[in-house]
Amino acid sequence: MGLILSWLILSAAVWITAVVLPGFHVRNFGSAFVVAALFGILNFLLGWIFFTVFTIATLGIALLLAFITRWVINAIILLITAALTDRLKIDSFGWALLGALMMSLLGTAAEWLIVGL
Repeated sequence: MGLILSWLILSAAVWITAVVLPGFHVRNFGSAFVVAALFGILNFLLGWIFFTVFTIATLGIALLLAFITRWVINAIILLITAALTDRLKIDSFGWALLGALMMSLLGTAAEWLIVGL
C-alpha cells in the first residue's frame, strides 16, 4: 500500500510540476503516472550508483552536501527519464533542476500531510 501511495504522490508531483514550470512538459495526467513509475524505477536502480560516484569523484564533499547532491542526481535521472519516453519533455538541465526541486518539495509536503493525518 505504501508503494502505491508513494507512486500516486510522485505522479501528482510530476503533473503539478508540468503545469507550473513552462520548460517541463508532460502529455497528460495519465502520462504523469508512467513518468513517475519510470522515474521511481530509475531512481531506485541508478540513484545510489550516481551518489556513490559523486561522493568518490568529489572526495566526500558530495556526502557532506547530500541534499544538493541528491537534487542534482534527481535532475539527471529526470533527463534520463525524458530520453527514455516521449511522455516527458524537459527543455534544459536548468528546467530539470527546477523540476527536481519542485517534485521533491511537493512530494515531501504531501507525505507530511498524509502521515500527519
